[in-house]
Amino acid sequence: MNIEVSSVSKHAEKLIQAASAVQVITQSDIRNAGVKTVPEALRLASNLQVAQVNSSQWAISARGFNNVLANKLLVLIDGRTVYTPMYAGVFWDVQNVPLEDVDHIEVISGPGGALWGANAVNGVINIITKKSGETKGLYAEAAAGKALPGSGTIRYGGQAGKNISYRVYAMGFKLPSTIDTFGKKANDQWHMLNGGFRFDWIASQKDNVFFEGNIYRGRPNPTGDTSIPIIARGENIVARWEHHAAGKKEFQLQGYYDHTWRDFSNGFTEDLKTYDLDFHYRLPLGSRHTFATGFNGRLMDHTVTNLTLFAFQPGQKTLWLYSAFVQDEVMLIRERLRMSVGIKAEHNSYTGFEYQPDARLSWTPSEAQTIWGAVSRAVRTPARIDRDFFLYIAPNIPLIGGSQHFVSETVIAYELGWRWQPVKKLSGSVSVFYNRYDNIRSAEPGPPPFGIPITFANGVKGETFGAELNANYQLLSWWALRGGYTWLRKNLSVKPGSKDMNGGRAESDDPSHQFLIQSTVSIPGGIDFGTVIRYISKLPKPVVPAYTQVDIHIGWKLNHIIELSVTGQNLLESWHPEFVPSSPRPKEIERCIYGKIICRL
Repeated sequence: MNIEVSSVSKHAEKLIQAASAVQVITQSDIRNAGVKTVPEALRLASNLQVAQVNSSQWAISARGFNNVLANKLLVLIDGRTVYTPMYAGVFWDVQNVPLEDVDHIEVISGPGGALWGANAVNGVINIITKKSGETKGLYAEAAAGKALPGSGTIRYGGQAGKNISYRVYAMGFKLPSTIDTFGKKANDQWHMLNGGFRFDWIASQKDNVFFEGNIYRGRPNPTGDTSIPIIARGENIVARWEHHAAGKKEFQLQGYYDHTWRDFSNGFTEDLKTYDLDFHYRLPLGSRHTFATGFNGRLMDHTVTNLTLFAFQPGQKTLWLYSAFVQDEVMLIRERLRMSVGIKAEHNSYTGFEYQPDARLSWTPSEAQTIWGAVSRAVRTPARIDRDFFLYIAPNIPLIGGSQHFVSETVIAYELGWRWQPVKKLSGSVSVFYNRYDNIRSAEPGPPPFGIPITFANGVKGETFGAELNANYQLLSWWALRGGYTWLRKNLSVKPGSKDMNGGRAESDDPSHQFLIQSTVSIPGGIDFGTVIRYISKLPKPVVPAYTQVDIHIGWKLNHIIELSVTGQNLLESWHPEFVPSSPRPKEIERCIYGKIICRL
């Protein structure tokens, strides 16, 4: 509970004081689970719905609305937003970092729009890597086994002068094919290569500068057509200056450039260049108030190469996003009762200004517990698929099309939570929520007799409610347990006047129940034994049967240089489905057993 998190209020605070449903995945959790990729690491947060679709695609969301094109979750890696304006979501196949360099992952379920802006509707994932000063020396790893053709990472960190540290890395992997519904290999295996660097400069006792860059090249292959796989490549660079002054004054200035390019194997390409500048300032006012403000400006240059019957019109579009936020945090009763009220005003190229207010109240009756409540409004602004997309049945005769009348989807969320640590070895939290959604995307038929074109509109509304529990228990000095349970109910309906062809059911496929428990046992002699058990209840439509997944990881530190490990994933079944997309055809995830060797110098 003393772990510091920064995603809730954009400044460091102890987890036990955070007035939000936030979970933290630590480096120890990642290492002892034996996961291979970032999406697999996110399975360790019980407040996320994480399903593997095929070898390269994932469906990841929080509090419902999960699908391959999920669009209500904001994801950041070291402060850089990973986002495509094509569908307002994340291409998970290219979000790769060396897992050994991840310090921790903060997962917030619930709106974060007042601080983070549009699309932080149902949650925020913030992946934070270690400072380069914490990764000195040579690190190398290699892994291979059944259903893992191979993966490897090499990284070197060092010191350049008294106050500058650095690291450089290269990593690559080839991930295996999934199984089709007939029990045969789906031939969707694929590979990825990444490289990058990070510099950290302690400029003074008050100033820190961070500089990071990454580059990747890969060939995801979700369709299983090995003759024409997707080509994905990109590069990004991030710079940040943090200043901490006397009296808890602080500010942060960050800028990044991100370029992504994809060829979808049929001649359709996407080229996205993002330029982002963000400023955040925090200032205590007297003994009771802490004032925070900031602004953000983002330019997205989005260009596609259209096909004859599949197109975004226009092919090139420049999207501007700029925003400002203010927040006041008030100590009503010093060190006990705290209230924060904030709002973000954000302007986008499609709907103009959107407003996202947030109010939170937290009561800390003792150092061992916090009770909190929140009311928030957040929006999912239109993506290009909502406004500019057209699928034609013949030239100039659209079958499906976006609409210039498509507006932002909205949610008003009510949350209540309790976080406590009754004894030193046990901590936990519970949160309940009720969300009301409006203007959810619908597919409206055209005029009779043919009902075309089908256009996107905002004809669905609804509500979700549920509860999230998680706990950590240091059962013995050598045995630790962590886990959680999530319960979700969702009621979506078609609004009066809408003729949604999907009956309000197209935007998500979510389990009602999820359960996770992770056990870590440390045995004398440098042996660690980790077990992860996950239960996911049935997905309603398309139907995916409930399943239980068991992963086991055994690591052995031979000495301070060499470490060996064996990991088994999906051990209860030879293969099983986790999510059924509309396209391509369903795949099933195979059991995987692999070994790894690690060298540290």
